[in-house]
Amino acid sequence: MPMLTVGSVEIPYVLSRSDAATRARITVTQDSVEVVVPTAATEDEIAGVLHRRRAWLYEQTRHMAERIARSNAVRRFVRGAKIPYRGWLMRLRVEPCDDTLVSVAYRNGFLVGGPRSVAPASHDDLIESALQLWLRRRLRQDVADLVRRHGEPNGLKPRDVRVKDQKHVWGSCGIDRAVNLNWQLVFAPRTVLEYAVVHELCHLRHRTHDRAFWALVGTILPDWEARKAWLDQNEHFLTLRRVEPT
Repeated sequence: MPMLTVGSVEIPYVLSRSDAATRARITVTQDSVEVVVPTAATEDEIAGVLHRRRAWLYEQTRHMAERIARSNAVRRFVRGAKIPYRGWLMRLRVEPCDDTLVSVAYRNGFLVGGPRSVAPASHDDLIESALQLWLRRRLRQDVADLVRRHGEPNGLKPRDVRVKDQKHVWGSCGIDRAVNLNWQLVFAPRTVLEYAVVHELCHLRHRTHDRAFWALVGTILPDWEARKAWLDQNEHFLTLRRVEPT
């Protein structure tokens, strides 16, 4: 099997030629990397395609390996594990209980009641679902408090405020004057969440990131640049990842 070398990493791939192909196509799956090229493609042309896509291939295969590792992981929402919350990694305690539903409480850490009747195979999924629901509710409360604090006093009144799944943005403000916030902001420090809320509120007056927009943000949060920098630099922290007990 041919290999593509990226630094010290060797990536095996399957090469196929196709009369139907008009250009090279690379597909990364759980099982393999497949490179499909036109039948008439020369070895130099194939090598050129692989060279140009080597960084992308490395990242894709690394992400796929991490995904496989996560899917094969043993139970990890266990006593002593940690999960992020408001900028900190907090201890998680899981205690068996006789209830039929997972319960979540917060007392200097997360206390989760796991029903004894739950099959081990479903343990992590149920706890993750319950934690996410609890975290979303808490974020809605935090966001509502911040909108009351910074919205009306500055003449910035959204028609609606929603906490949503947003894969590529931390927030948005629609032309309907509805403000949307990414639920994973619950993992950020409260000062960073405050910046995200103020940022979207300011879009109610200024649709683009022009000087007037940033000036308005600055009148509400003079240190907005430091808060924005934290958000830009700590994206990896903002996820309900599972940390092994220490």
